[in-house]
Amino acid sequence: MELNSLEQELHTARALVMADLAAGDVADAGIVSMVEDAIVHRRWWVEQWPEGVSFVTGLVAQDVQDALLEEHGRWPLCPVCTEEGPHALDVEPELGPDPHWVCTKATVSVARVGSLAEVLGR
Repeated sequence: MELNSLEQELHTARALVMADLAAGDVADAGIVSMVEDAIVHRRWWVEQWPEGVSFVTGLVAQDVQDALLEEHGRWPLCPVCTEEGPHALDVEPELGPDPHWVCTKATVSVARVGSLAEVLGR
């Protein structure tokens, strides 16, 4: 894998996840550090498995989501299911290109990773 294409994918993943964090007003300095940790981990991961480069954005989103769950709670909260208790969206495909935030309860795709602002009206 060419280093420039890996770095481009990592920069894109960072930007898309940061856009979603900002859309949910959760992009403080500690959370930005979580994103950077995920980027470092996925850089190593792709260096080991170059064919997985197109999966980086979804994996970084999942990594940040997991880190936030441990530190702050569920994110991003589902904007579709307003009658039920709050629950987080999932990234699908779990390991694939073109990741989306989906509500598994309502079985709907809510937004592409990086596009939550469009759904949240921000």
